[in-house]
Order: sequence, then C-alpha cells, then structure tokens
Amino acid sequence: QVQLVESGGGLVQAGGSLRLSCAASGRTFISYAMGWFRQAPGKEREFVAAINWNGVITYYADSVKGRFTISRPNTKNTLYLQMNSLKPEDTAVYYCAADLSVATMSGQNSGPPSYWGQGTQVTVSL
Repeated sequence: QVQLVESGGGLVQAGGSLRLSCAASGRTFISYAMGWFRQAPGKEREFVAAINWNGVITYYADSVKGRFTISRPNTKNTLYLQMNSLKPEDTAVYYCAADLSVATMSGQNSGPPSYWGQGTQVTVSL
C-alpha cells in the first residue's frame, strides 16, 4: 500500500507560480512511477505529468509543456510539480498518483494508476 498526500495548492493570479508537493509513505517510494493528474469542474480527469522511478524520464501533457516541471528527489520520498506561467485554464483539483508502470502513469497503458492522493485545489484568477 502507498499513501499519498498532496499540498501546496491555492489561489494565484495568472502568470504566477505554485509548487505542489506529494508526500509518499508506505511501500518503497523509489519503486514507483509517479505523476500528476487534474480535474476541472465539469470535465474529466486528465493527465498532467509523469516521472519514472529514478527521475530520468518525464512525460508532460502538451498543455503544460514548457511551463510545468515534475521532479522527485528520492531522498525525500516526495514528488513535486513546479507550475509557472499559470493560466486560468489550469484551475483544477490536482491529484498525485503512483503506479509500478510508468506507461500506466503516462497514459500509454489503459487503466488508471493504482494509488491516488486526496487532491489539492489550484485556482488561477485573471
């Protein structure tokens, strides 16, 4: 079992920055690919970014490429999402997720990741 707890969400003006954190506990953190998804009101949950077990390989949705950076310093059992140049359309609940397969995390395999956090709200105002 893996427990995931997100933090760092909040209200920010367009063009601003936020850094989300996801603290992982339970089974060995380093074994899992990790990622971020988001869900805006009235929309389906969508993939944002993923990172493999050792942090070497990353994937991004086209909508966030060049603005968001995913990272995982494995000494801290924490996953980060640095979000810059935020836009109102980035407003959503952001979820941290974990799975043994980076292909599942990045959407290359069907089926959702195995573990999810409770989510943290990000609101970007004009």
